[in-house]
Amino acid sequence: MTLPDKRGAIGEAISLIGDGASVMLGGFGVPGTPFCLIRELVRQGPRNLTVIKNDANEVGMGVDWLLENGQVAKLVASHIGLNPTAMRLMNEGVIEVEFVPQGILAERIRVAGAGMMGFVSDIGLGTAVEEGKQRVSVDGRSGLLETALRADFALVHASKADAFGNLFFSAAARNFNPLMAMAAYRTIVEAEAIVPFGALAPENVHLSGAFVDDVVKINELPEVYGVVQR
Repeated sequence: MTLPDKRGAIGEAISLIGDGASVMLGGFGVPGTPFCLIRELVRQGPRNLTVIKNDANEVGMGVDWLLENGQVAKLVASHIGLNPTAMRLMNEGVIEVEFVPQGILAERIRVAGAGMMGFVSDIGLGTAVEEGKQRVSVDGRSGLLETALRADFALVHASKADAFGNLFFSAAARNFNPLMAMAAYRTIVEAEAIVPFGALAPENVHLSGAFVDDVVKINELPEVYGVVQR
């Protein structure tokens, strides 16, 4: 059996993302954020995007590029406090921001990738987190129904990939990337290195290529990746 070769050009992969799409962006701050894919998304310019990311990055990088370019209609994140642009646009009513506690955000994405509809948690009961959510009772205990969070696309950064899309993530850069890759209908990966089939030992495959649709090779890491250069 011959596995499909998913390598391609960055422009062609990103061109599939149209106006109104929902896009998950891997990363926790800088580590694991797919800056090259985001930069191409800015260049191509689809509008009214729903962006799902743990954070809004900082000024002058990542999510901020999309915000400054007017491409974001809604941002789903656990915090945006490091990005004054995001806070200003939220306060001005230019973008909608949905705040999700970090653990709940990760779990909503994880259960989507596992094919489930949601889960019940007691986190946020009686707080602003409860607004708009259904309260349910399980064995006499109250909880909130947290729905699974899916997206049309996931943009992922990996240290190594093979042509089929099996991925290896370096250290903390793994973070949200595997979860998002499993929760999106189409996953686009930027990889620092593309290795031959079989070069990744089974225990070093952090995400199966079954969840990957497009693999793009990064020829060099721009300065924005500085804190993760090894």
